[in-house]
Amino acid sequence: MAAIVHPAHPQLAVSAAIFRDGKVLLVRRARSPAKGFYSLPGGRVEFGESLHQALSREVDEETALRIEIIGLAGWREVLPAAAGAGHYLIMSFAARWTAQEPALNDELDDYRWIAPGALASLGDLKLTGGLEEVILSAHRLLGA
Repeated sequence: MAAIVHPAHPQLAVSAAIFRDGKVLLVRRARSPAKGFYSLPGGRVEFGESLHQALSREVDEETALRIEIIGLAGWREVLPAAAGAGHYLIMSFAARWTAQEPALNDELDDYRWIAPGALASLGDLKLTGGLEEVILSAHRLLGA
């Protein structure tokens, strides 16, 4: 397997806290970065793409879900922890599920719909840093 080559400058990425029936979608990363960690669906913004376009595309590519984007729930910066690691600025949005059932691509290997209030009791699941704060912010933004 070839090593991942990270750019020498920060990368802009998006993620979606997708709510359906009072629960939020968590997905587990099957590859680096964050392999084995549960997070939100999303990925890099391509040149010339708006944040909303990138988010809809990434959610579709990773999960096949259709969503309604509500608004910005927060952001997180991931600094390189080691030489050669990536540097990302992730803009996280609150969204509502509108159609389709999850069909994961090869970047993900599991998904779970979880009540936001149950996040603190998920001790056995590895969660990406800052995930709970973004989800709770998105939940408040949706007025739920």
